[in-house]
Amino acid sequence: MATKLALTFVLALALPACALAATVHVRVEGRTRTIFAPTTVTVTAATPLEALEQASIEGEFYYHVTTTAFGPYVDQIGRYPGSGSSGWVFKVDNASPPVGADKLQLKDGDTVLWYYATFGPAGGPPTLQVAATKGGCYSVVAYDDNGKPTAVTGLVWHVGSKHAIAGATGKQFCPGPHRGLLVRATAPAAVRSNAVK
Repeated sequence: MATKLALTFVLALALPACALAATVHVRVEGRTRTIFAPTTVTVTAATPLEALEQASIEGEFYYHVTTTAFGPYVDQIGRYPGSGSSGWVFKVDNASPPVGADKLQLKDGDTVLWYYATFGPAGGPPTLQVAATKGGCYSVVAYDDNGKPTAVTGLVWHVGSKHAIAGATGKQFCPGPHRGLLVRATAPAAVRSNAVK
């Protein structure tokens, strides 16, 4: 009877930890290119740090965590470590949370974006988010650190991995037939967008 009680107690402790995991989307944007999942990949994770771990396993890329007085800090993803006013940060649903990557509890459907950023007096760079709209068109929104839409200049649309569309600079883009190629947006001093078919 004591063994059954002990086993029940251990299971009771283990089950809540499993229940905290959520099904989330994750993407990693590097300093010069997408490191993982231009269209985002679904993983099961309880925190943004766990989402990065799952992405690292699936994408076979390196990342490093150092322990600081404030908790774990991701100081490198892929080839580039952070230094000075540049480094690795994350957003959840287009906003930078006020807590560490190991503390924020994710919920089903959240989107986690890890990215390399250079910070200035106004904070980090805006992140771009592309969505498909009616009629084979696309729209883009730039988000600031608080998850609020913000203006960007020099927006450029891309079809396929390297093809920039000359003159395609507005927030709406209708490329016409593009044979299943991915569409994304970039802008100077902004984090490149996700890619959409």
